Amino acid sequence: MNFMTISLLQAAPAAGGGTMMWIMLILMFVIMYFFMIRPQNKKQKEIANFRKSLQVNQKVITAGGIHGVIKEINDSDVILEIASNVKIRIDKNSIFAAASDANNSQATK
Repeated sequence: MNFMTISLLQAAPAAGGGTMMWIMLILMFVIMYFFMIRPQNKKQKEIANFRKSLQVNQKVITAGGIHGVIKEINDSDVILEIASNVKIRIDKNSIFAAASDANNSQATK
């Protein structure tokens, strides 16, 4: 065999290599969807439903870690009492969780 034949044999593509590559790519996307994208979307829906169901006198925690009690709810913001006669206005989207939920999750650790 001469040099030309050896180099042509090495450059020949493997049979079925293209379809296996596509199957692996599709399989990786499906795995990423079920283990990463779907749970994140589910969690975002739960948080959105929680924010819609906020009520006056409910204990909550903000994204910054401030604990307080809701005193007034408007369209886009909330008046939160963090100490006696100390009230702050925060955006509704910065409310993270109910204080009772946070206490329950710490107790299980």
